[in-house]
Amino acid sequence: MGMTLAEKFLARASGKPSVKPGDIVLPEPELVIVHDGYVESAHRQLAEIGYRRITRPERVAFVTDHQVIYTSAASIARAHANRRIAKDWRIGHFYDAGQGGHGHLFPMETGLVRPGMFLFAYDMHCTNFGAIGAFAMRAGPSVVSVLATGTTWTVVPHTLRILLHGEPSGGVHPRDVGFWLAGQLSAGQLGADFDYRVVEFGGPFCERLSLAGRVALCNTLTEIGVLNILFPPLSPTGAPSDDTWLYSDPDACYEATLTLDLSQLAPQVALPGSPDRAVPVADTADVRIDHAYLGSCGSGMYEDFQAAAELLAGSRVAPGVRFIVVPGTIETAKRMAREGLAQRFLDAGAVMLPPGCGPCAGGAGGPLGPNEVSISTAATNGAGRMGAKDAHCYLGSPLTVAASAIAGRIVDPRGSLRPALRNTVSP
Repeated sequence: MGMTLAEKFLARASGKPSVKPGDIVLPEPELVIVHDGYVESAHRQLAEIGYRRITRPERVAFVTDHQVIYTSAASIARAHANRRIAKDWRIGHFYDAGQGGHGHLFPMETGLVRPGMFLFAYDMHCTNFGAIGAFAMRAGPSVVSVLATGTTWTVVPHTLRILLHGEPSGGVHPRDVGFWLAGQLSAGQLGADFDYRVVEFGGPFCERLSLAGRVALCNTLTEIGVLNILFPPLSPTGAPSDDTWLYSDPDACYEATLTLDLSQLAPQVALPGSPDRAVPVADTADVRIDHAYLGSCGSGMYEDFQAAAELLAGSRVAPGVRFIVVPGTIETAKRMAREGLAQRFLDAGAVMLPPGCGPCAGGAGGPLGPNEVSISTAATNGAGRMGAKDAHCYLGSPLTVAASAIAGRIVDPRGSLRPALRNTVSP
């Protein structure tokens, strides 16, 4: 019996000829990623049990993306501590503020994460790396064990295969597809288990997606409890990889296979509380907003900003609306400046923040006040995610967010698209 791609990754990383769902393995990562908000805690826990060094520090990356601008004495102290720990532990890849950007995005851009790699990371949205055919598992607090010993025990998951067909109308973004899929799976409408499953995407719709579109799908499903999301591999140039082991075997055994038609899908909005509370944008039409945010690990790539900027087309942000724009990476910010996108957002009245998580990291930069309403491309929208706990956080695609920022209320972006864009599918 052949193996799925997820099984191949775990067999290879564990030094085994084959594995099957339910097996317990000890995979060795090629890279371990820890973000700036957890470095001190990991160091303290290991110091308390006598660790002065970690295993294979040359394979460890510290990324600074949650607190890129220091807004408190605590954030300044944390940054100083992270620099000291990186030096003491001889960390192989330390990215300070201004040196990379969002840790779920720039490693693909720089080649730090490549197709075929297996890695552990502290944060759950490391599933982004499945967009290029890398397998990253969220270790959470167990990343301390990985740092100390080089691995942690892992249960081989089942794989759910999803084949996407159909051509959605212009104005429907892959983020909309992700919200809709999360809602359908979470509500049991598709008859498939997803908890601790790997979702392997395929089908004609997926074959047309850019890397940014793949990232949008990888990111959005993570919040419902999917373990990981995988696409066929992409080379650094964006072309399909010819590395044959990076594909599931023809006789691989999937727990289930879903074939879905997207041709009738409308733009979606996730209601406050969770990304799987997806409804057609028409159901939230005319909800007044105070805040709009474009960025995060789900929609922080150049193509996301390009799509939103095309929609702006000389318009201005509505009075009373704060429109926060956060490039995902340093290179994306440079390209936006070089090619005029940054100027277009600034001319519209948006506020540009440095590359990183932006408001999605607990409201770090551009937070929400009591009872304020936001529409954003954040990774998730639980109570208090971007500031006040009684604020109302809606999620939408980059197109929906840009259109709503102009209108001052949540609107269907298809009414704002220029004619030339109405018949195109966003990245």
